[in-house]
Amino acid sequence: MTGKVGLYGGSFNPIHFGHLISARSVAEALGLERVVLIPSASPPHKQRAELAPAADRLEMTRIAVAGDPLFEVSDIELLRTGPSYTFDTVMEMRGRLGLGAEIVWIIGADSLPELATWSRIGKLVEAATIVTATRPGWERGRVDLTALRSAVGDAAVERLLAGCLETPAVGISASGIRGRVRAGRSVRYLVPEDVASYIHRVGLYR
Repeated sequence: MTGKVGLYGGSFNPIHFGHLISARSVAEALGLERVVLIPSASPPHKQRAELAPAADRLEMTRIAVAGDPLFEVSDIELLRTGPSYTFDTVMEMRGRLGLGAEIVWIIGADSLPELATWSRIGKLVEAATIVTATRPGWERGRVDLTALRSAVGDAAVERLLAGCLETPAVGISASGIRGRVRAGRSVRYLVPEDVASYIHRVGLYR
C-alpha cells in the first residue's frame, strides 16, 4: 500500500480517551490514512506489577475503537516472545505494509528524552518517522536531549524535534484510572463506556 500509516504502541493499561484524542489529533494534522494501535506484551520500560494480562489489554483496545474507520488494532507484539522492541515492530509492519507506505511512529512527550535508551534507536529513526504528541505549553528548550544527541546525532534530533506536534491537553492517566478502580470509584468519561464495562466485568485492577 501507499500513504501514511500511524503506529501507536503502548501498554494501554487501560486505553483511555487521552490516547484516542491524541492519536486522532496527530492523524488529522499529518493526514494519516489510518492509525494502528499496538498493545505491547512486555514493555521494556514499564513496571509489570499493575500490568493487566495482554489478552485483556488487547480486547479493551479493540472495544475502544470498534466501528471507527480511522483505527485498527494489531496483536503483532503479543505474538512475539521477549520484550516488545519498537524497532522489531516497525520492521515487521514494514513487511506487511510494503515499501510504498510511510510509517509514522507516535510517542508521547515523556518518551522523547527516553529514546536514547531504546533498542537500536539509530536504526529506528531511519526506519520510521517518529512523531511526538506534545501538550500545550511544552517547550523543546526544557527537554534535556544530550543523551539522545549522543545516540543518534544532531541531524536526527532536529528531525525528531520537527516532528513534535501539539495535541489537546487531556488530564487523564492510566495509573489514575487504575487507582479509581481500586478505590471503587467510577471511570465513566475517562474510558469508553464499553471499556469501563469490560474492566468491571472481568475484575481488572482490583
